[in-house]
Amino acid sequence: MSATADSFVEANAVLSELIAATPVPKRRGTLLVVDDEEGPRMSLKLIFKDTYDLLMAEDGPTAIELAQQNDIDVAILDIRMAGMSGIEVLERLRFVRPNIEAIMITAFETTDTMRQALRLRACDYINKPFDLASIRSAVSQAMQRRVLESEIHNSAEKVRELLTELQNQRVEEQIAQTRGDIYASIIHDINGPLTVSFGFVQLLNHKLNQNLKLEMEDLEFIKERLRSVERQMSNCIEIQRRYLGFLRRQSGDSTSAGVNQLLHDLDQLVRVHPSLQENEFRLTPLTGEIGVKVNGTDLIQILLNLAVNAFQCTSVPHRVEIGGEVLAAPLELAQFKDGPNDRLLNVESMENTAPLVKLWVRDTGPGIPAVVLPKIFDPYFTTKGPRQGTGLGLNIVQRLIKAANGALHVHTIVGEGTTFTIYLPGASLLK
Repeated sequence: MSATADSFVEANAVLSELIAATPVPKRRGTLLVVDDEEGPRMSLKLIFKDTYDLLMAEDGPTAIELAQQNDIDVAILDIRMAGMSGIEVLERLRFVRPNIEAIMITAFETTDTMRQALRLRACDYINKPFDLASIRSAVSQAMQRRVLESEIHNSAEKVRELLTELQNQRVEEQIAQTRGDIYASIIHDINGPLTVSFGFVQLLNHKLNQNLKLEMEDLEFIKERLRSVERQMSNCIEIQRRYLGFLRRQSGDSTSAGVNQLLHDLDQLVRVHPSLQENEFRLTPLTGEIGVKVNGTDLIQILLNLAVNAFQCTSVPHRVEIGGEVLAAPLELAQFKDGPNDRLLNVESMENTAPLVKLWVRDTGPGIPAVVLPKIFDPYFTTKGPRQGTGLGLNIVQRLIKAANGALHVHTIVGEGTTFTIYLPGASLLK
């Protein structure tokens, strides 16, 4: 059963318990008697005074005024009255109390009056002089229907209120969960620049401790590393701005970024990243200049997360490559088939119009088993040790690509390696 179905069942169970535990007060019901003859009016009062709350009217205008001032369940209406007839009174009552139950009584039954009464949804039709059992039965049945209908309406209102309360609670829980995921994502994304910066600072500290007198070459080395640290700190600031913008429902940066410049910045990040270790790394820029409709920091984070994931897929030294090309035509999506070796994500939100920028991160690692492949983009899913991965990297990659209206294709072969291919809408570079 899905999480949604579980929530629905749980909500229904809670509602059932609350409704069962809520006492439904029994009420007498209100009966309106409308007759211009005092004798029948008083007879009905004697019959029902101990059973219902009674309202008495000797003509149509009085009955309508009483209906405007009181919540009436059932009305007994004499059809033939001076002034307004019972049919006319019922027609007016329907405007004031649409759900009122009506019983028509008359000493002169005709087909026309019966037809009119039925048209106005009268529930019963009794001839004068009426016997006690018939009138009691008719009013009792009408009152039961009206009271039951009222209780159903009140219960429905309670259910709606409870559902609204539960929905608000679920929204609050979802907001809290979303915020928690975002905070975890911020920590994950900032971890890369901070790790690189920490490595640079350690290197500079070691350099300074070794050299009491700094040569020009040493100063240049320090300046270059400090510039790199500055870039990493700028990345951290941009990352936190991006997530704060998401929390505040602000739109992201819509300006296009130059792909080759971003690849150059990425190359510098990867070369000094601790995950590189003894692995071989190769980055090939695009043959021409083009931009992409994505925040530059987002694209660097996408490629860096994929590269780090590729480095960490095995402890055995292997090769990781990053490259790309420009596609002059839209993708033929029919060629992509999900299976044990392939997955295509975000197709439904992809902007599949030329030009498209195709970027890939390819490794010669162990590949991804078919049973694991469907899970790799789930948040917090990881096959690494507790100190080696958070399980957020690929989930963040998918989210950022979706936000950029791009698509992501994964192709893997166990024992040969994995290729993550990104398709993003291209854009002209601003001069």
